[in-house]
Amino acid sequence: MSGYKSGFVSIVGRPNVGKSTLLNGILGEKVAAVSPKPQTTRTRVTGVVTDDAAQIVFVDTPGIHEPKNKLGKFMVQQAERGAGDSDVMLYMIDASRGGAATDGAALGTLNAPCVFLVVNKTDKTDKPALLPIIAEFSHLRDFAEILPVSALRGDGVGELVETIKKYLPEGPKFFPDDTLTDQPERQICGEFVREKMLRLLDDEIPYGTAVVVEEMTFDAKKPLTSVSAVIYCERESHKAIIIGKNGAMLKKIGAAARRDMERFTGAQVFLRLWVKVQENWRNSDVRLKNFGYRD
Repeated sequence: MSGYKSGFVSIVGRPNVGKSTLLNGILGEKVAAVSPKPQTTRTRVTGVVTDDAAQIVFVDTPGIHEPKNKLGKFMVQQAERGAGDSDVMLYMIDASRGGAATDGAALGTLNAPCVFLVVNKTDKTDKPALLPIIAEFSHLRDFAEILPVSALRGDGVGELVETIKKYLPEGPKFFPDDTLTDQPERQICGEFVREKMLRLLDDEIPYGTAVVVEEMTFDAKKPLTSVSAVIYCERESHKAIIIGKNGAMLKKIGAAARRDMERFTGAQVFLRLWVKVQENWRNSDVRLKNFGYRD
């Protein structure tokens, strides 16, 4: 198709700046877990936008942080790799946090042919306060574009997508027109469960959890999707908290996750959850791979 554009766009930044909220907003569908806590995203999450002019493959990446274990190192590698493989990198910042003191080192490690600065959470920041923040970041790197958005409200998101198209190379479509994401359904459903733990559990407990969907089947006659998943945690004491008194917390996690699964699959969902202990799994190469944290 002459003049048709296509390319990969990575969404990169420090933890909890709104990268996954932006991806979900662009797609109009929840494919990435979102919570108020940092490091919600652990792997690269892909979302595809296709129209008559272009196909854009967005890649949401884990937040760039100082890793404390092998899982953390994997997450940072995912972010760096996503940036390096992209035609356009969106470096996203939280305008409500202020200046660039913590972002200079991160920006210096990322390589991409074209970099936008996306200034998020403008709904929480007075417009006059944005100018010094943008000026400070402009000294760190030569950005192709600087665009303010509110990923939560959708302000500026349409303009961002249209601007991206101008920088993409001409090329064919990578995915069929109706593709929303290349993430397996099992992975997305597992992330829905982990997201609810991040929202409902306090302290460090949810950071030490992983969710593996062991079985997912669809009965077209009912229609009903049956999902069986295991929550892995690192301590027996954490297991007790996740389950809760008389199983109350596990039921709460399951009910909230099931609602997201039903919206995503378009069918009623029967969800079964178990909790098991795997000590120090975040530093085990074998466990990381078994839990899906692999390239």
